[in-house]
Parts: sequence; C-alpha cells; structure tokens
Amino acid sequence: MYPIDYIDPVFRPPSEARSLILQVTNGCSWNQCTFCEMYTAPQKRFQPQPMEALEQQLQSLASAGYPVRRVFLADGDAMALSVRRLKEILTLIRHYYPDVQRISSYCLPRNLKKKSVQELAELKELGLSLMYVGCESGDNDVLTLVEKGESFDSSLEALSKIKSAGMKSSVMILNGLGGEALSHQHAANSARLMNAAQPDYLSTLVVSFPMGDDRYQENFKDSFVPLTQQGLFSEMKTLLQTLELQQTIFRSDHASNYLVLKGVLGKDKAAMLEQVDLALNGRIALRQEWQRGL
Repeated sequence: MYPIDYIDPVFRPPSEARSLILQVTNGCSWNQCTFCEMYTAPQKRFQPQPMEALEQQLQSLASAGYPVRRVFLADGDAMALSVRRLKEILTLIRHYYPDVQRISSYCLPRNLKKKSVQELAELKELGLSLMYVGCESGDNDVLTLVEKGESFDSSLEALSKIKSAGMKSSVMILNGLGGEALSHQHAANSARLMNAAQPDYLSTLVVSFPMGDDRYQENFKDSFVPLTQQGLFSEMKTLLQTLELQQTIFRSDHASNYLVLKGVLGKDKAAMLEQVDLALNGRIALRQEWQRGL
C-alpha cells in the first residue's frame, strides 16, 4: 500500500493490516528462539534504521498525500531502541501525521528491563499506545528449552510496566510449544501468567516448523513430540479452564489454528469451552490443512 523499500521479509500483527509499517529496526536483537525463523535470513541482521531514512519516508508519504491513521514500528524489536531514539521517532511521526490514531510495536520483555514506567508513560504521551508481547509461554521449563531468554517473572514485570504506563498490551501464547510432555504445565502456567497480568488482548497461535524442526529438537534432545489436533484442543481447554481474566479480548483465529475462537474473557469463557468440547468430540467444522498457514 505504501511505496517504501523494505528489507524483506517484513512481519506485522494481523490487526496492523492497514497500518503504515515503519521499519525502524531491521531484524531482532535476540533472534535465538528455536521456534522462530522470521529473522534468520542474512539480510535480516539486527540494526537500527537511520533517522534520516525514516524522516525521508515519512516526508515522502505526507507530501504525496498518503493517509496514515495507524503506524506499526517494525521489525520484531523496535523496543530495543533507547528511549531517546524512540522519542525522536514518535515526534517525527507526529510532525508529519499529527492526527495519527495509534502507534504500536512488537516488544520483547527483556527490552523493557531498563526502561522505567515513567519513560514508558512519556512514550505513551507521544502516541505509542499498544505493545504486542510474544510471551509464547508462562512455563519456565518451556521457555528455557526454546531459548526464549525470558521467564515467568520477566514477562510479568514487562506486562506490569506496560499497564502502569497506561499502554495496552496484546499477548501471544503458542499452542503446542511444549509438545506432549510439557503440554499441561505450558497451558496452566501460561494461564497463571495471564491471570497475573490481565492483558487487554490475548491470542494463541499453533507452533509450526515450515523450515523443519531440527533446531528445535536439539534442545529437547529429540524428545519433542508435536501435539495432534486433539492434543492441541486439550491444551486449549486447559488454558481456558485456568484463565481468570476480567475484560480481555481473546482471539484464536490466526491461520495456524484449526479451531477459531473469539470472545471476551471472562464473560465468554463458558461458550468458548463448549466450542472446544465440540471440537474434541468431532462435532464442529475445523480449518482444513490447506487452509492453515503462518
């Protein structure tokens, strides 16, 4: 939609489909998660994009009359930037698009460790109002095995800072990440993390390995057994049963999911559990394999 020369591939959350994707960094500063192949191409080595290039892009778009209502700060790790640099970027966006409605970003919990609530609140005042946080799991065993570089506590600390700063959080949990052996504790502890954090949005995706699982299996010592379709539904049931959320918008509608679930937790919890039971009993339409993807 926007005439910008990106360093491909570029990823963004489904809800940012109509946003201006402003590539303020290239790649991911961590880039060690064994389940993720998003930024492993040679051209995706992590580096901040020059401010001059970002301003030129914004200036060109504004001069050409391109409407921008929402902006997503790509790539996977914009919050690795310093608060000073982030303020400069947000100020630039506001200069060229003063009526922008929302600015958002992916966020690794580790990148908020040295950012105070006050600093995040200052970013919020400049327009950065939504963080997409890939927690993946709330279980420390799973997080260690997949080399996430995070823990239950570090994830909760980041989500608490986001909430205290007045920002919204959208959390992603990976269904099936622990395989058969760790399925129950992965679901139960992920729910515990969400109960403690009370995020604004929560979504689940199904873990998949389009480029093979050799790297993933290495840490599991070849003991990782992927969940069957029924296993994924059982894990989802454990997650939903354990969740005690007050007003979180829940989505399990990504293309990787067999079963589409949408609602607000907690008021729609019983209805969604009923859908899962129907799936477990083979009494509801599911996505076919050819309909699924990343």
